[in-house]
Amino acid sequence: MMGHYILKRLALMIPTLLGIMLVNFLIVQAAPGGPVEQMMAQIQAHDVNATSRVSGGLADVAAAGTQSNYRGSQGLEQELIERLEKQFGFDKPAHERFFSMLWNYLRFDFGDSFYRDQSVISIIIEKLPVSISLGLWSTLLMYLIAIPLGIKKAIRDGSSFDVWTSMVVIVGNAIPAFLFAILFIVLFAGGTYFDWFPLRGLVSDNWDELTWGAKIVDYFWHITLPVVCLVIGSFAGLTLLTKNSFLDEIGKQYVLTAKAKGLNDTQVLYRHVFRNAMLIVIAGIPGQLVGILFTGSMLIEIVFSLDGLGLLGYESVVNRDYPVVFGTLYIFTLIGLLLNLIGDMTYVLVDPRIDFEGRS
Repeated sequence: MMGHYILKRLALMIPTLLGIMLVNFLIVQAAPGGPVEQMMAQIQAHDVNATSRVSGGLADVAAAGTQSNYRGSQGLEQELIERLEKQFGFDKPAHERFFSMLWNYLRFDFGDSFYRDQSVISIIIEKLPVSISLGLWSTLLMYLIAIPLGIKKAIRDGSSFDVWTSMVVIVGNAIPAFLFAILFIVLFAGGTYFDWFPLRGLVSDNWDELTWGAKIVDYFWHITLPVVCLVIGSFAGLTLLTKNSFLDEIGKQYVLTAKAKGLNDTQVLYRHVFRNAMLIVIAGIPGQLVGILFTGSMLIEIVFSLDGLGLLGYESVVNRDYPVVFGTLYIFTLIGLLLNLIGDMTYVLVDPRIDFEGRS
């Protein structure tokens, strides 16, 4: 039964999630320049903000050097270094920190950011609307454009339409989305030519004062250019995948048999070919959505000054803000695994003949 398959997939998510977290934890532990070293460097540079973040008020710089395992610790009191290690949780062995982190994450307790006066979950919730907006609209438009285009290219394979649309697809596949973003800013966002679209944020500063209708217009006004850039940078692969999938099915024996029984091309295409050809396309939906939500939109968020999860993840890695790094990684991985499961269940909606229990 489908329910039994879902339970098995949910059970397999646990070791998968643990493995991903363990590998990334080991990589982070091996990376130089952790939060303790960064904080020591800021204190030695007389950074007032860094000094104020040290718990216990121990921010004095000692005149004499001390022995420490950290590079650049000369000139800092050993007591201060120990307080820093305790504050950032590095006073415990690595394995103890890892299991403590897992126990907290099972309860969705991600702790607090090292450098922001917020909990990790509140930061993620704050940034989530931007990434969801970009991901959902980009994925929706990409499929609405790529699937019909791929089907038409398959039907008219080798025609002039297929040739010139292939040129468009090649250009979209060759040029990264962030280059389109820069081009659109120059052309349409006050760069050199027109000032039709805003350059910063997801909504205007006076958002709360607008009526509901004006809010909807303002939202789409701000998100148009980022979404268009993501769609142009992503639709090419899906278009070619759709075309090749339909071409492969059109050439099979059952299509010739259906035509011999008197069915016209439209009936054959949408009654028989569509269901089989769309399976491989549907399989890519979770990956496309996860990619746009959490990775593909990072540069777009930077270019258009959109404060979303992609930008948050990048800044957290650069700043060694480990609670945010692992918290976002945990959420991203969990969402990705669930979306893959949803993709498998969508197979059944397209073709009920699929039997998950028959899989080895």
